[in-house]
Amino acid sequence: MKLLIDHANLTDIKGLIELFPIDGVTTNPTILAKEGENPKERLISIRKLIGPDMDLHCQVVATKKEEMMAQARKLVDMLGKNTYIKIPSSGEGFKAMEELAKEGIKITATGIYSPLQGFLAAKAGAKYLAPYVNRIDNLGYDGLAVTKKIQNIIEANDFGTEILAASFKNSNQVLDLVERGVGALTLGPDVFSGLVNDRNVDFAIGNFEDDFRSLLEEGQTFLDIL
Repeated sequence: MKLLIDHANLTDIKGLIELFPIDGVTTNPTILAKEGENPKERLISIRKLIGPDMDLHCQVVATKKEEMMAQARKLVDMLGKNTYIKIPSSGEGFKAMEELAKEGIKITATGIYSPLQGFLAAKAGAKYLAPYVNRIDNLGYDGLAVTKKIQNIIEANDFGTEILAASFKNSNQVLDLVERGVGALTLGPDVFSGLVNDRNVDFAIGNFEDDFRSLLEEGQTFLDIL
């Protein structure tokens, strides 16, 4: 399972990579708009920060197949081979996915709210399917159940694709899909902090340090005596 950062702030991305086992970064037009910088320059900066080997997912901004495809090609040329192009899961989008996949471009089908959208995107050759867990909840459906059903469809049909679940509100949603074994998760910084924000852990670490300090001279650390 891959773990990605759903964010475009360079400072936050750098900080999360220093703390967590990260496999890449996902962005979308809204996330990029929040940073207030030219989106091309921000994507280039993210790629430079994470290096050529991490995955970077970026989204086309178009409704017609031809423009989606043109943008996709330019983005891959600009950002490198480990770039996944997010294509909306619409009629025009499915056709763009199919043709781009034949060209060897890696596709992430985005904006997935239903299992049938996931099926069509997988059939069209998408490498990743990105259901929006919390947004599906906000529509009155069960985002986790929809995501698991899409996983069942992938497995039943032997599609060469995986889920990249997005839009989480808490760590319990994350845990549920980790247990199910979906292909990847992308989380915002607030959700990342919730994964390890436990006062019991902090308390235990503090006790260990206090107990061990009694074995050392004043001002010493464990490293000093090793």
